[in-house]
Amino acid sequence: MNTETRPLDRIDHEILGALQNNARLSNKELAASVGLAPSSCLERVKRLIQDGVIRGFHADVDPAALGVVLEALVFVRLGRHQPELLEGVWTQLAERPEVRDLYYVAGSHDLVVHVAVRDVEHLRWLVTEQISSRAELGQLETSLIFRHRRSAELPDYAREHAPQPRGR
Repeated sequence: MNTETRPLDRIDHEILGALQNNARLSNKELAASVGLAPSSCLERVKRLIQDGVIRGFHADVDPAALGVVLEALVFVRLGRHQPELLEGVWTQLAERPEVRDLYYVAGSHDLVVHVAVRDVEHLRWLVTEQISSRAELGQLETSLIFRHRRSAELPDYAREHAPQPRGR
């Protein structure tokens, strides 16, 4: 997010909430739901995109429809903690098509990698041939995901402190 943008007001928060709930709303529907003229609503959405507040619009696709049979979390611990080593591992993992999510974390591991694969053999190959082949890695641990739920909506903790829009 661009740190030099103006603070979000109540209507911006309402727009974000509505789009998180249903990113396919037409501009006319979105404008009506937040009480704006469609032209004003469109300008606000464009500004939220330009400022990096809205980072994209995504479809929630059933993994099985794409041949993904298995998902797992791979916990990675680096052998040595140097920024350039971490950056190299991060870049390599981020480029893998199997990687759904990548987290740099505090705790007993340094990275958590959420992967989506065709089957157990694909997972074995990915972990042993692609991930653990890097010399800077210290330890790997893999956990299969049996069930998963992702919320499409983030909690809006900033909304209660948002300024009221001008002219309302």
